[in-house]
Amino acid sequence: MTRFLTAAALSLSLSAAPALAEQTPAQIASLSAELFIAGVEADDPLLLIAAAKLRKGLDLKQTERVPDKDMAAPDEDLGDASPIGWEDILKAAVAMAPEDDIITGLAEDIRSERSKGVKSGQLYSITTIRDGGTDTYPPMVYRGNEYADVYIEGKNGANLDLYVYDAQKRLVCSDTDISAIAHCGWTPAQEAAFTVVVRNRGRGATGYSLITN
Repeated sequence: MTRFLTAAALSLSLSAAPALAEQTPAQIASLSAELFIAGVEADDPLLLIAAAKLRKGLDLKQTERVPDKDMAAPDEDLGDASPIGWEDILKAAVAMAPEDDIITGLAEDIRSERSKGVKSGQLYSITTIRDGGTDTYPPMVYRGNEYADVYIEGKNGANLDLYVYDAQKRLVCSDTDISAIAHCGWTPAQEAAFTVVVRNRGRGATGYSLITN
């Protein structure tokens, strides 16, 4: 699996733009986070290089999106919960292989690349959640017959579950694997409101960001 991901990372690093043109910001953010996590676990800087290249193509802007919480927000300072930046991913890649000229060169190439912005102006919000807590976002309206998706990104080591419900409280989509990230995508038959729910299944409080179109 590691060899496959490394090959995919090289391919993405060399020619990501055509395939990414059809992807949503949430899909790109999810893929870059998966590559980042896999790279850290496998101690593979090439995966981090690919993750940074993908993440640099996003132009994310923060907005305020406040969920209803079943528990009070954590009192402690959990640090910045914004999506991880491409610069931080590159630093991690170089730190993983400080004497590797290829990794250093690839990192410099990405730094010097002009950011084209795969999807400009995409909005994200950040919040914190207690262990065992549930965040329920006010219903959001999505257009009919158009792909819709939601992505959440927590701190490393977090375990967040993501659910999407329609107006009749029927489950439309969920992502409940043991991970700090989760992504849901669906295509509404008609314009309608959907409710996004985030649950913290981890053993501690965490901050997370939410991206949706």
